[in-house]
Amino acid sequence: MGRDRCSGQPWLASNAHPNGHECAKGAATLHHGFPNAAHQLSTPHSDPEEETKMWLFGKGAEERPGRHAHGATHHEAHLDAVEAAWLGLSVGTHGHRHLRGIGKCGPRRWPKSRLYVSHGKRRGGRSRPDESLPDRGEALPGAWGPGLQPLRKVGSASGTMLLRAAWRRAAVAVTAAPGPKPAAPTRGLRLRVGDRAPQSAVTADTTSAPEAGPVLRPLYMDVQATTPLDPRVLDAMLPYLINYYGNPHSRTHAYGWESEAAMERARQQVASLIGADPREIIFTSGATESNNIAIKGVARFYRSRKKHLITTQTEHKCVLDSCRSLEAEGFQVTYLPVQKSGIIDLKELEAAIQPDTSLVSVMTVNNEIGVKQPIAEIGQICSSRKVYFHTDAAQAVGKIPLNVNDMKIDLMSISGHKIYGPKGVGAIYIRRRPRVRVEALQSGGGQERGMRSGTVPTPLVVGLGAACEVAQQEMEYDHKRISKLAERLIQNIMKSLPDVVMNGDPEHHYPGCINLSFAYVEGESLLMALKDVALSSGSACTSASLEPSYVLRAIGTDEDLAHSSIRFGIGRFTTEEEVDYTVEKCIQHVKRLREMSPLWEMVQDGIDLKSIKWTQH
Repeated sequence: MGRDRCSGQPWLASNAHPNGHECAKGAATLHHGFPNAAHQLSTPHSDPEEETKMWLFGKGAEERPGRHAHGATHHEAHLDAVEAAWLGLSVGTHGHRHLRGIGKCGPRRWPKSRLYVSHGKRRGGRSRPDESLPDRGEALPGAWGPGLQPLRKVGSASGTMLLRAAWRRAAVAVTAAPGPKPAAPTRGLRLRVGDRAPQSAVTADTTSAPEAGPVLRPLYMDVQATTPLDPRVLDAMLPYLINYYGNPHSRTHAYGWESEAAMERARQQVASLIGADPREIIFTSGATESNNIAIKGVARFYRSRKKHLITTQTEHKCVLDSCRSLEAEGFQVTYLPVQKSGIIDLKELEAAIQPDTSLVSVMTVNNEIGVKQPIAEIGQICSSRKVYFHTDAAQAVGKIPLNVNDMKIDLMSISGHKIYGPKGVGAIYIRRRPRVRVEALQSGGGQERGMRSGTVPTPLVVGLGAACEVAQQEMEYDHKRISKLAERLIQNIMKSLPDVVMNGDPEHHYPGCINLSFAYVEGESLLMALKDVALSSGSACTSASLEPSYVLRAIGTDEDLAHSSIRFGIGRFTTEEEVDYTVEKCIQHVKRLREMSPLWEMVQDGIDLKSIKWTQH
């Protein structure tokens, strides 16, 4: 049995230090595990509340004065594990430890993901799993309760610094709160420890203000609206938020050169994901701006010879509004209908192309019903007719394989926050050979080859590049896992509830976007009933409207069914338990709402609702 170089104490069988952490032999790194039934660390400070008090008031520092090479006392090192657990952070989604603390994933992966927290450096740098910790998708045991996401990577020094600051704020709130401590979170809800309103820079008088308790947050099942930031992406972004803050367009000093190098690396990462040349990637603020540049830019540049565009009736609102704006400028736009499956008829597309058609714009994966259009076939038609082809791929990039050259795509819109990257950043692919020309929408310093003026936000584009790189590595695994969860959700709902309709083509479909209509139930009522699950009835851009979805109307869905539709989004961090909980609650509330519905009662009595002539009083 070896001995810890820090304290001389013998290691336990699990290589766990008696004070709650493990010390690698000959190394200055602490790797903390979270105990479960098979892995209990022998520590005199296992109570998080006691650990909090010790952290705040320094009690016990003289009891364990030894320090590690990276400067953390035993007491501080053990609290790293506690603080991560209290904050609900998670690490290691890809299944191995980051021993060098650089926050990047190599090609080597272990077959099953493990939970851990890792920071600092270790000699050798080899990855190994902790066989005693839970697999990905398992709920944390004990006080944390089921329904919580597994822990992900902390990893970097800057991440640890920010983690400590957040922990201290949470710890102060927990220790200062009067009365009994909050109970463990219930199933289906996430707990935010000490969650209160954002702190103001000006100190306010809080003597009379009541203390707010912990906030229970619903499960997140709306990944088509946005996705959570992948911790690996955050790790890549942090240095450019803190240390490397130069303007990437400053050419006279090292600060600018560092940022420019990071920006060009991100451009390469985005291009690699879609099979493009890095010089064909232009950074934007998101897919909405990219769509505007593609549609308005191409139409206006070629307006002297071509004044006709083609799109579909189920496109995103920003595409449809851009086309309406061009109609006001004198352009002619053809809005192709879609079949009941949601897929366009290629013969209708071919017939709609005119000699003066400049652009065809068709979405790759629909954001409401998840239908995949035949992009390669559309690209072939457009190429043969000398018409530029644009696709809004915000819901497809990083989720399904795409290659702009094989599919003959001339312009493509990309969004960062749809692929577990930061919000406020996106990109547009614009083909160079044969060259596609666009008219810039805004004037300025001529950045991004004159197509999109404005300073490129280095941290955001670094995050977009990292998100694309992670997506490329995880795409196959994510798709298999999401497909399995989607099948589980659909089958469990449909075998328990009659009169449930899946909207869109079940074959040509991205599995992470499921749109179901529950007959004889008002969709908004069901959403309100499912208050502990974050869902939507359609696009976030049009969710404020009480009108039924124009996408569902376009595929021929009856208005009553269109009003009863719910969109379920399954993503990289969705667990089986979350899917099962959503199914259970959905079945429960649909049955309850149907029992209250007179229409359901009439159907049960054998009355054909379509035969009834309704009158308005």
